[in-house]
Amino acid sequence: MNAAALAELTAWVVEAGLAGKSESAILGGFCRRAADGGLPIARAGVIIDTLHPIHEGRVFRWRNDDTGDPEFLEYGPTNEGVAATSWQASPFFRMLQDGSSWLRRRLARSETPEFPGLVDHQNDGMTDYLALINRFAEEGAIGEMDCVYSYWVTDRPDGFEDRHIDALVALMPKLALAVKCVSLARIAETLVETYLGRDAGRRVLGGLIRRGVAETISAALWFSDLRDFTRIADQAEPQQLIPFLNDYAETAISAIHAQGGDVLKLIGDGVLAVFAAPTSEAACASALAAEAALRRELAALNARRGDGGLPTTEIYLGLHLGEVFYGNIGSRERLDFTVVGPAVNEVSRIAAMCRSLDRRLLVSEAFAAASAEPDRAVLVSVGRYALRGVARPQHLFTRDPTAER
Repeated sequence: MNAAALAELTAWVVEAGLAGKSESAILGGFCRRAADGGLPIARAGVIIDTLHPIHEGRVFRWRNDDTGDPEFLEYGPTNEGVAATSWQASPFFRMLQDGSSWLRRRLARSETPEFPGLVDHQNDGMTDYLALINRFAEEGAIGEMDCVYSYWVTDRPDGFEDRHIDALVALMPKLALAVKCVSLARIAETLVETYLGRDAGRRVLGGLIRRGVAETISAALWFSDLRDFTRIADQAEPQQLIPFLNDYAETAISAIHAQGGDVLKLIGDGVLAVFAAPTSEAACASALAAEAALRRELAALNARRGDGGLPTTEIYLGLHLGEVFYGNIGSRERLDFTVVGPAVNEVSRIAAMCRSLDRRLLVSEAFAAASAEPDRAVLVSVGRYALRGVARPQHLFTRDPTAER
C-alpha cells in the first residue's frame, strides 16, 4: 500500500467517523478499501467495551468473502464462568498483562496455535495473525472502555510482510478513533434512555435540554408500587432486597415497554409511566394491555420466587388519563425530564387507594370513560372516594374479575 493509498484510506476513515457511520459500516468500508489498496486482509475484527446495563462490549467481525456489513455481537461480563476462561486464554488478555500493544503469530499448519482462539483461523487456511491494542489516555476512558482491540488475519501463503504490518499499525489509530466516536454516541443514547426513559432520552439527545422547556400532552398515566414493601424490606435478608426490587421492576417495565409506554421514574418500589398515543382510546388500550401482561408475568415470577423460598408480593396499579406538562424541570445544574401536573398527583393517590380497597388495579373515571369497547365492558365501579390532596372525589373502577377480556 503506497503513501497515496494510505492517505486516501485515512481520509475516508475520518470522514466516516464524523458522519456517524455504524461500527460495522466503518470496519467493512475500511477493510474493503485496504484490501483494494494492497493489504492482504482475509479476516479482521474490532472489539470495544461499552457502558450498558447488560452488555460489557461489542465485537465486529469482517471476512473477505462477506457480501454485507460485518457481523457484530454484544457480549456480557468476561470475569465469570466460561467467558472468563476464554478471555484469559486470548491474545488480548496476554497483551494487557504484559503491557504490549501488538502481538503476531504465524499459523503454520504443522503447529498447534498458542492461543485456542486462533485454531479456527488456522483451520480456515489463514497463515498469519496480528493483534493490536490502541489505548486511550486515562482522561479519555469511560468506565471499562479504555482501548480498542483489533485483529488482522491473512491467507497469503507467506503471511504478512513487514510493510503490511507497518501500514496496519499506522492506520489503526485512525480507525480506533472513528470507532470510539461512534461508540460514545451509542453510549450517550443508552445512558439517557436507561436513566430517563426511551422517549425522554430521545428528546434530550435531540436538543431539548433547556430548563423550563416543556409541552402539554394528553396521556394515560401509570403508577404502580409493591404491596407490603416496607414489611418485606424489614424482614428480608439485605442481600435479597436489590434482586427483589429488580425482579418486580423488570416485570412491570417489560410490560409497559411492550405496549409502547415510557417509564419516566423509578421511585423506590414505585414506577411512573406514560402511554402517549394518537388517541385517548389507544393510550388507554395500551395501558390495559400492559396491565394484563403484567399480571401474567407476575404470576410466573411469584411461582419461580416461591419455589426458591424467596419473598413474593403483588403490584398495586393506578391508571388515569389527563393532561400533563412534559419536559425539563430543575436547577441549572440538575434537570429532570419528567411529567408534572394535577393528573400525576391524582394517579399516585389512585394507586395508594388499592391498599384500603384491597384491589390490585384501580382506574379513574376519566380513564374508564375514554376506554373503548371491549375494555370498558370489563371495568366495574368500586364507588366514589376522596383522594388525599385532590379536591374533587373520584369515581374509581377496577377490572371485573369474572369478565373475560
